This record gives sequence, structure tokens and C-alpha cells, in this order.
Amino acid sequence: MTFTDRQARLTILSLALGAFAIGVTEFAAMGLLPYYAADLGVSEPAAGYAVSGYAIGVVVGAPVLAVLGSMLPRKLLLILLMAFFMIANVGTALAPELDTLVIARVLGGLPHGAFLGIGMLFAAEMMPEGRKAAGVAQVLMGLTVANVIGVPAAGFIGQTIGWRWCFAAVAVLAAASALMIARVAPQPEEGHNTNPLRELSALANRAIWLTLAVGAIGFGAVFAVYSYFSAALISAAEAPSWAIPLGLSGFGVGATLGNYYAGMLANWSRLGGALVLLIGMVVTSLVYSAVMGEWVAMSLVVMVLGMTAGLVIPLQMRLMDVGGDGQTLAAALNHAAFNAANALGPWLAGIGLAAGYGWSVTGYVGAGLAAAGIVVLGLAWLDARPRGRVVPAE
Repeated sequence: MTFTDRQARLTILSLALGAFAIGVTEFAAMGLLPYYAADLGVSEPAAGYAVSGYAIGVVVGAPVLAVLGSMLPRKLLLILLMAFFMIANVGTALAPELDTLVIARVLGGLPHGAFLGIGMLFAAEMMPEGRKAAGVAQVLMGLTVANVIGVPAAGFIGQTIGWRWCFAAVAVLAAASALMIARVAPQPEEGHNTNPLRELSALANRAIWLTLAVGAIGFGAVFAVYSYFSAALISAAEAPSWAIPLGLSGFGVGATLGNYYAGMLANWSRLGGALVLLIGMVVTSLVYSAVMGEWVAMSLVVMVLGMTAGLVIPLQMRLMDVGGDGQTLAAALNHAAFNAANALGPWLAGIGLAAGYGWSVTGYVGAGLAAAGIVVLGLAWLDARPRGRVVPAE
């Protein structure tokens, strides 16, 4: 691709805007759940299928759309993915009953992983050597800023003018991102797109699967704590109501700062940077359990935990290094793996809570998952070591 520095900045901004829209629709749906449950006349557990449906869409859509879309130029594919995401969010805003809402949410999740994965590849290609991780981090910044600004704003919209307007606003952001990509992104070089069979070669690459496993297991630590953080503040710490959105925004602030440093760590060492962040998850999760019941300390620790969420960046860079002909599929699968962590962490922490171990168990589960991620990372490191060749004696 040929482009100017200004064009690179605007292109990355357009991708980050799309990531922001994705972050709002993914995380705000959890906070809006009571509103659309009441509006549609269903129980909150039943309304939770809309949240699960989105995650299912991400896991299914990431590999399928990455493989099928590999026949298209990346710029065109990014525009189409964001346009589809816009239409799905319009469907969510207009859903007349729960089944329609769940279907719209599944459809909305389909382009999530493919857009972010391909967008990060696109951004990395526009950055000079030694700065490629910074391009990835800048796109991912849209997700973290969504937690700081977008999610609280969505909660305000849900409380004041209705939950449907939140998804309508996301559709507008998605349209703006698609139009901006079409306007400012450079045209791809001739023959840059690949084909499905070459992309599927990623499935036979052990290094890719080990890298994905690090994220799917290790990042479960963040979700084990974060998913039950609000409930723990209310039940264990008896925090004031205003402390909950403040604490959640603090997590987003930590994640935004963490992305910057995660990019630096990834430039230093892919596996080494991931190790530093996983160790941070272990320590922070244990400290969180230790301060359970003190809402100020809990909020501060969760903000620090957010700084470890940049784990996605060194793992994404690692997948770019080892992806070979399957880079698009590998990049998309990374986001499917992190959504698997979104299911694994809360599920294991929920088992501990159901067994009666108290809110502190969420931190212990988080520490255990991060430690397991370190073990898998060690296997990835061993697998990456150069094999010595035995030279026969003359």
C-alpha cells in the first residue's frame, strides 16, 4: 500500500471508531439488560440470552467471515463488515420481542472478530518496522475508550430515553466508520488478497493454536473478576450506587493506559510481553481477593487489572509473526479466543460462588486462570525454540 502519514492516521482513526462502536454494543448490552428485559416483558435471565447470543456470533463469525472474506481486498472487506454490523444494530434497536432481539444480537456479533482482526492487520501494515504494535494498540484503543465513555453514556441513554436508542447510536457510529474507511483508507496493492484454502493453513499451525490458547485461558482471569465486580461492590462492600459506574469506568481507564504499555511490551518481546501481563493478572487478582469488602481498594485494584487487558496486543503480534498464509484467519481467531475467555472466566467463578466460597473466590479463580495461561505460554515458548540439528559423525 502507498499512503501518507496523514492518511495512515486517519485510516487508523476510522478503524478505531469501528472498534469503539463494537465495544459499546458488546459491553453496554450487559448494563442495559434490565431495561430491555422490562420492555420486552421477559425475565432478566431470559434477556441474558441476548448477551450470550452476541458472544456466540463472535466465536462463529470470526473464522467463517475471515476465511470467506479472504477473497476480497481488505479495505472492501472492512467496509462490508462494518456495514453489516450497522444493519444488525438497526435490527437490534427495532426488535419487537426477545427472539428477534437474540437473532439480531447473534448477527451483530458475526463481524466483530473479523473486523477487529483484519483492522489490526491493516493498521500494522501502515506502520513502519518497530511501530507495528503501536498501530494495533491504536485500533484497540477504540474498545477501551468504549468502556470509559461509551458504556456509561449508553447507561444514561437507557435510563433516560430508552435502551433502543443506544443501539441506534451504535448503528450511526458504524455507518460513520464504514464511510470514513471508504474515504481515507489506501487502496490495496494488486493481488494482496489471498484465498480460503491458504487461510485454512492456519488451522494446521501449532504455534497459532498455542497462542490462541494463552488468550482463551489466561484472559479468563480478567472476566472472572470484572463480570462479578458490580455485584461484589453491592453485596460485599456495600458501596454507594455511584461507585459502580465509577469503578467500571476506572477499569476502562486502566485498559486504555494498559494498551499503550502493552504495545511497548509487544515491541520488546511478543512472548515476554504476554508473560509480564499474565503475571500482573495473577498478582492483581490475588490482591483483589485480599481487599474484598473495601470498595475503594476494590475499585483501584480493578483499574490496575484493566491495565493487563492489553494482553491481546502481544498475542495479536505473535499471530502475525507465525500466521504465514493464514494471517487473516489467525487474527480473527484471536478475538474469538478472547470471547471464549469471556465465557470461561465467569463460568468458573460462578461455580465457586454457587459453592458458597464468597466473593473472594472470583479473584482466586482469576489468579488460577492467569497462572494456567502462563503454563500454556511456556509451552508456546518451548515450541518456538529452534530445534537443534544433529550432524552425523564422519
